[in-house]
Amino acid sequence: MTQHIPLTILFSAGESSGDQHAANMFLELKKHQPDINGIGMGSAKMARAGIDIRYDSAHIAVIGVVEVIRHYGEIRRALKLMQHIVLNERPDLLVCVDYKEFNLKLARFAKQQGIKILFYVSPQVWAWRPGRVKTYGKAIDMMAVIFPFETAYYDAENVPVRYVGHPSVDKVHPWHSRAEDMAFFELDDKKPVVGLLPGSRANEIKRMLPVMLGAAEKLQAGMPDIQFILPQADSISDELLQDYLRQSSVKIRVIKNQPYDVIQCCDVVTTTSGTATLEIALLTVPMVIAYKLSAVTYWLGKWLVNTPFIGLPNIVLGKGVVKELIQHEATAENLAAEVERILTNKAYADEMRVNLSQVKERLGQGGGSKNMAELALEMLK
Repeated sequence: MTQHIPLTILFSAGESSGDQHAANMFLELKKHQPDINGIGMGSAKMARAGIDIRYDSAHIAVIGVVEVIRHYGEIRRALKLMQHIVLNERPDLLVCVDYKEFNLKLARFAKQQGIKILFYVSPQVWAWRPGRVKTYGKAIDMMAVIFPFETAYYDAENVPVRYVGHPSVDKVHPWHSRAEDMAFFELDDKKPVVGLLPGSRANEIKRMLPVMLGAAEKLQAGMPDIQFILPQADSISDELLQDYLRQSSVKIRVIKNQPYDVIQCCDVVTTTSGTATLEIALLTVPMVIAYKLSAVTYWLGKWLVNTPFIGLPNIVLGKGVVKELIQHEATAENLAAEVERILTNKAYADEMRVNLSQVKERLGQGGGSKNMAELALEMLK
């Protein structure tokens, strides 16, 4: 009688959003195949899902050219470790989740070793370097995209591609009603509530939280009744956050592990760019996007990126429905002015809500994690 050997999937996720995507996918996989093994690079969410974490990606969750250079030694060590796992443990499938340049190098190595590769979350080829479609096509067996318009880029180059749906469509659901959350968070529903989402990376906190706190101080000076709330990302330590909050004269309620309940309580949210903007849009809450990069990264981006927007709601809808304050425009004054406009101009805020409600329509019914699990099992057959 042939002994059954459980399948092993090697996951490679380098950032907080990828950690969540991989965790959700693995939980779906376990429903289909309970004895499947998950190993690899990730962080707390993947560990909670039952994946054996060999390298904690919190050490290398950085964005921008300068930041990557500063962490180059650690990133290189992580890559060497993952390559060692590929070589010595021979996983049945490598699932690369986002973290583009790192995972492209890992995928190329794994391909040479005869390992099947599923890449989850396409690089933004529609924004810059569309030629990367061919580059990734040579290194992978399947590209799983999360925006429906992305498939055309891969089809044009005959690269295997599957639209699996955006994971946020499934997961963006508050646990409680808005009224219950307002009471639980001790918020007054007769006074405006402003959410602060300074990011899930340490370098984002360092760049953007002081700007958001500066805006909060200006807003409070003009609106004494205003309330501020901040959903703390899992990847951000209490110590880092409190270092900045202690320096502010504004009272900020910090809430852990309930981001969507926090967001639904807000009349407006100030947020950094990234997946959070899409999640806020799915809850149809008005927002303003603010972001700063190092001068070098920003200059390279201006030169290389060919898209009028960086905010995902604007990209999905193909128009500027949410204000974007980038680099030198990301000031406390500008941020406060846009928040005040949303709070005081009902027609402006209502129009933004109507536009944001269309984001979910564009993304479809969801099922991203379930579709990813089914795609992985299909490749493992």
